[in-house]
Amino acid sequence: MNKRIILIAAAAAALSSCDLNKSPLAQLSPDSFFSTRTELDAFANNFYADLPSTAVYGERSDLIVATSLSNEMNGTRVVPASGSGWTFTALRDYNTLIEYSENCDDINVRNEYQAVARFFRAFFYLEKVKRFGDVPWYDKQLGSADPDLYKPRDSRELVMAHVVEDLDFAIKYLPSEKNVYKVTKWTALALKSRACLFEGTFRKYHGISYPEHSYEWYLQQAAEAGEEFILTSGYSIYNGSGINDSYRDLFASTDAIASEIILARDYDLALKVKHNATYNVLGNYGNPGMTRKMFCSYLMKDGSRYTDKAGWETEEFAKSTENRDPRLSQSIRTPGYKRIGGTAYQAPDLGHTVTGYHMTKYMQGIDLEVDLYGASYNDLPVFRAAEVILNFAEAKAELGTLTQADLDKSIKLLRNRVGMPNIDLAAANANPDPYLLAAETGYPNVTGSFTGVILEIRRERAVELFDENFRYYDIMRWKNGQAFTHPLLGFYVPGPGSYDLDNDGNVDVCFYEGTAPSGLAATVVKLQIGKDIVLTEGNKGCIYANHNDPGKWNEDRDYYYPIPTDEISLTDGALVQNKGWEI
Repeated sequence: MNKRIILIAAAAAALSSCDLNKSPLAQLSPDSFFSTRTELDAFANNFYADLPSTAVYGERSDLIVATSLSNEMNGTRVVPASGSGWTFTALRDYNTLIEYSENCDDINVRNEYQAVARFFRAFFYLEKVKRFGDVPWYDKQLGSADPDLYKPRDSRELVMAHVVEDLDFAIKYLPSEKNVYKVTKWTALALKSRACLFEGTFRKYHGISYPEHSYEWYLQQAAEAGEEFILTSGYSIYNGSGINDSYRDLFASTDAIASEIILARDYDLALKVKHNATYNVLGNYGNPGMTRKMFCSYLMKDGSRYTDKAGWETEEFAKSTENRDPRLSQSIRTPGYKRIGGTAYQAPDLGHTVTGYHMTKYMQGIDLEVDLYGASYNDLPVFRAAEVILNFAEAKAELGTLTQADLDKSIKLLRNRVGMPNIDLAAANANPDPYLLAAETGYPNVTGSFTGVILEIRRERAVELFDENFRYYDIMRWKNGQAFTHPLLGFYVPGPGSYDLDNDGNVDVCFYEGTAPSGLAATVVKLQIGKDIVLTEGNKGCIYANHNDPGKWNEDRDYYYPIPTDEISLTDGALVQNKGWEI
C-alpha cells in the first residue's frame, strides 16, 4: 500500500469519528482527496461498519423470549438525556463523500460512489424513521454555525420521499455485478423493497396520510422493486443441501452463500473477527427459546394448519414436532436432531432455553471451536433474496392486487426449498386462519377480502425470517404492539414426571414437586414446578416463560422511541418530543 492510500485511509478514519457539526476536512485538504476510484473506495469502505452486525441474531419479541423481556416489551423504556439512537455522526460521512466526490473527473466513478453513499444515507434514514418517526433531513455537511443544526424535525413524508430518491439513484448507478460484501444494484433494490413496504404498511395500519404520497404509492414501489429483483437479479433460493438441511446450512455456512445472500457481514477466524451466535443458544446468554405462539404457527408438512389438528393443545413435545414444516427442525432441536458434524442425538436442553423450544439457527458445526463467548465466525446475512420475495408478496397482498401467479413466483420458491406446498390464494382468503386472527396469537386488525392471504404471508415471514431481527419492527408497522402483552409460553407439560423429549429411550428432563427424585442420570435436567419452572395450570400446562416479567404496551406512546432531552434543549425546543414521552 503506497503512502497516498495510507493517507486516504487515515483521512477516512479521522472523518468517521467526526460529529455532525465539526468542519470535515479543514486539516486534510479536501482538494487532495476523493479524486480517484481508489480514494473514494478507501473512504466508502468505512460505511460498512454501520451495517447491522450481531443484532442480526438474538432478537427478543413475541416469537423469542429469554429470562427477561426487552425494555420495549415490558414498558421500562425511559426518556434518555442523550444517545438512544439519536446520533447523526454516520450521516456526516455519507454527505462528505457525496460533496467531495465532485473532485473526481470520471463521471462514472463519481456516480458509482455517490450511489454508495446515497444507499447508506437511505439505510440510515430508514432506521431513524422506524425508531422516531419524523426526523430532521440533512443532505449536506453542516458547519458549527449552521442554523440547520437547530431546526425542527421534517415530516416522515419528506424524509421517506428522499429515501426513495436516494435508492433510485443507487439502483441506477451501483454496479450490477453481485458482491456479497459490497453494495450493488441488487442491494439497493432489496433496501427499496424493505423501506417502501415498511412505510406503506405503517401508514396503512396507523392511519397516516400525506398529500404527496399515499400508503398505496409506497406499497406499489415495494412491489415493483421486489418484482424487478425477482425477474432480473439472478438470485435464487439456496437448496443445495436438500429439503432437510438447506435452510439450516444457509445460516451456518462459514462464508455467505452468495446465490441467495445479497449482502453479508464478513466474519473471519484467521482475522479474529467473530461473534456470539452459537454461544447465544448454548451459553448463559438469557437462555432464549422459541415461543409456543411461533411453534404453533408452523404448518404441517402437507400445508395444513397445525392448530386445526385435533388435540394439538395438549400434545407432548415429541409428538407435536411430527410432520411439520421442515424449517421447524432446522430452527430448533426436535427428535433426531444432530449438531452439524456430530453423531450424537441431542434433545432440547431446558438448562439453556426457557421455553423448551431450543433454538439452533446460526449454529456452526460441533467440530469447530465456536461454542465459547465471542467464538463464532460464520458470515451473517444483512439482505437475502428470501426477504425481497416476502416483501413483494406482502406489498401486493396489502394492495389487494396479489394473484396466484404472484405467489407462484415468490412464496412458492421458499416453500420449494423445504418441499412444502405453495399458498393457495383462493383457499386462504375463503378460510382465514382463526389462530392467526386471534388477539393472543395473531393479528386481529387485519380485515378485508385479502385477510386470509395476508395472514398466510405473515406466517411465512415469521417462519422464514425467524431470529433475523425483523420481528419488532414488523409488529410496529402492523400496529400490533398488544402482541407483547400476552403470556409468552413454552411447550406443554402433562404433569410431574420424567420425559424423553427426543424419543431416544433416555430421560432428558424431570419436572417434579416437593423433593427431586433420585436415581436419574446426571445429564437429566431437574426442574421443580413452581420454583424452577412455572406452568400455566399449576402442576401441568404450558411452560410460562415470562411469568415474572409480564409485557406492557402503551398504544398511545410506544410505537416510537423518545427523543433525548439534551437534543430538545440544544434546539431550544425546536425538536418536539414524541407523543406520550413528554416529561
